[in-house]
Amino acid sequence: MKIGIFGGCFNPPHKMHQDIAVKLIEKKYLEQVIYVPTSNYYQKKELIHDKKRLEMLELMCKDNKKLKISDYEFKKLTYTYQTLEYFKEQYPDDELYFICGSDNLNQFDTWKEYKWILTNFKLLVIKRNHDDIEKIMKKYNKYKKNIITTNINENYLSSTIIREKIKVGKLEEVKDYLSDQVYLYIKKEKLYQNNE
Repeated sequence: MKIGIFGGCFNPPHKMHQDIAVKLIEKKYLEQVIYVPTSNYYQKKELIHDKKRLEMLELMCKDNKKLKISDYEFKKLTYTYQTLEYFKEQYPDDELYFICGSDNLNQFDTWKEYKWILTNFKLLVIKRNHDDIEKIMKKYNKYKKNIITTNINENYLSSTIIREKIKVGKLEEVKDYLSDQVYLYIKKEKLYQNNE
């Protein structure tokens, strides 16, 4: 089975996160996607509690059996290569792919053990904004057989913008960016408001 590992803060998870996974499956790049939310160990600004981000992901994915969620990174501070190593142990007979935006690919050579990742795993690259993927790829000539540029373009949608709008009382304006269940969860839990 072709399994994609989709890491990120998912703070909150929004429709673009969902659309990318669904399109990768529809276009036969993958058969399953596992979301791996970043833990609070990273102490990123405005990162709400692990449990709440996990619950929002569960709500977003509950109607699609091909979308899974793992809390692996909640257990300890890990680097991407360690996360991928863990999933390789869990799925030894499957083909694992790391889903990454072209913006991340551009600075992938600064990641810990990036050569090991590019040697042992395949990257599925989603084009972001106006990134010149051909230019970025020149840095990784040695590994290009393991870097697959997809024909999926990411519509620009940012969790930061969603949080900022909610913070100033404009939750209704971001309703279309979120699944109904995630929108209602944020409203009920009063997430991302000034007191967060």
